[in-house]
Parts: sequence; C-alpha cells; structure tokens
Amino acid sequence: MIANIAFLAGVTVFLAVAWLAGELSFLAPYKAAIFHRHADLLGVAALLMFLNLCAVYYSIARWLFLRDAGRKLQHLDRQLTTPDAALEELRLHLKS
Repeated sequence: MIANIAFLAGVTVFLAVAWLAGELSFLAPYKAAIFHRHADLLGVAALLMFLNLCAVYYSIARWLFLRDAGRKLQHLDRQLTTPDAALEELRLHLKS
C-alpha cells in the first residue's frame, strides 16, 4: 500500500510541476537565474508537497480499505472462542 501511495503522490507532484511549467512559460528567459538562486527552495517545496500528498493519500486509503476490518476481526475472535472452534490450540491461547 505504501508503494502505491508513494507512486500516486509522485505522479501528482509531477503533473503539478508540469502544469506550473506550462503556466509560467513567460519566465523561461530567466530560468537559469531562478534555478541558480532558488533551487533549494523549489526542491524543499516539491518534497513537502510530496510528503503531504503521501499523508493525505494514506489516510484516504486507510479510510477506504480498512473501515470494516475491526468488525471482521471481532467476528473472527467470536468464532474462535466458541466451543466448537476448528482451531482448538489457538482457542486455548486466546482465553489466557
């Protein structure tokens, strides 16, 4: 899940940078001076955008894919603690 989230965030950052490059094409004659003076700031901004998008996509993925995991685990716990459980040795460990 983490690899997919990082890939999605990377693609989103790439698309945002590409869109910005198209919108700011009037600054093309000054790109050498801009990158020379502000490369660190631009890199940090892109990294922060990537990390924030990773956090947002991770929280969305957890909400979408793990919302009923507790209910499923509770059902499994109840099923294993019944007297006719198929896994007798696991039932003994759960009661202690």
